[in-house]
Amino acid sequence: MKKILCVIGTRPEAIKMAPVILELQKKSWAKVSVLATAQHRQMLDQVLGFFNITPDYDLNVMKPNQSLTELTARLLIGAGEVLDQEKPDVVLVQGDTTTVMSVALAAFYRQIPIGHVEAGLRTGDIFNPFPEEANRIIAGHLATWHFAPTTSSRDNLLKESISPNKIEVTGNTVIDTLLATAEKKITLPIPLPKHERLVLITSHRRENFGEPIQRICRAIRKLAEDNPSICFLYPVHPNPNVKLVAEQQLADLSNVVLCAPLDYAPFVAAMKMSHLIISDSGGVQEEAPALGKPVLVLRQETERPEAVTEGVVKLVGTDYNRIVTEAQILIDNAQAYAEMARGVSPYGDGSASTRIANRLEKDLAI
Repeated sequence: MKKILCVIGTRPEAIKMAPVILELQKKSWAKVSVLATAQHRQMLDQVLGFFNITPDYDLNVMKPNQSLTELTARLLIGAGEVLDQEKPDVVLVQGDTTTVMSVALAAFYRQIPIGHVEAGLRTGDIFNPFPEEANRIIAGHLATWHFAPTTSSRDNLLKESISPNKIEVTGNTVIDTLLATAEKKITLPIPLPKHERLVLITSHRRENFGEPIQRICRAIRKLAEDNPSICFLYPVHPNPNVKLVAEQQLADLSNVVLCAPLDYAPFVAAMKMSHLIISDSGGVQEEAPALGKPVLVLRQETERPEAVTEGVVKLVGTDYNRIVTEAQILIDNAQAYAEMARGVSPYGDGSASTRIANRLEKDLAI
């Protein structure tokens, strides 16, 4: 039996790692342990509860407005102590957070093989997104297994001289989770005003703090004022760099609903209900196209170019005029909307977790 330590730090990591954990738990050859760093405490706990996953280790590293240096140091020390105690045969990390980079480095220091779920995403700009681009590059070059969600992700790894024998194109595990959740009947836990259509908004990325989030909220305000029959639902990230701005600029509008971040299942329900999604989330870029929902991405670059190429996602950055113009086109122009709402997903078929488990089983010679 092989000891597999699965690491999760944030809500997106939990959403994408949960199906891998659940799949490995079915295997007689795997003894699965879960390390939660709690880089995002409350939002992480929501997802773990939904999937009935109880961490074996919890570092609880979340502190208000801590620096990346402090976070990284605490993660390295805490993860190192867990690795010394657990002595796993494999460590699985997911994505591009500081948790991923730090735990991969701690495992490397102990010569423990690393599997990187969602490997190979790149923008080509090490400072955009920050610090995620650097995190995934570092973790990727320490990994033994690269579970790439798409062929373009595989190609990025090949360009960096990663051996093709170490790469497995699996699809993205987020689609595994999404398809299973979308089948369930889920209602929103918050009341919405009477509306003709729903626009869903999320924004939380560090690079959008400051003036960018100010521009985003001004654009949402303009759209809400110009479209009084549309409800704008904005689950607001608890970080004060986001929350205070959103409340200051949007709280007085009757067709804008500001609420706490939704649990995963209600958020899927909100995506299904929505006409359009405006977001800087990487996960939403992957999930919404599978539900036939157009996404305007509040970023200058994306490491998920497949949906942009497919025409179901569009980059608008944080430019006030561009956000307003592109959103209004999708509200007013049925043909433009239909071209983006085609239900095309380049990110998988719902079997990524099975492919990951099968590759580990094969390579561990079980």
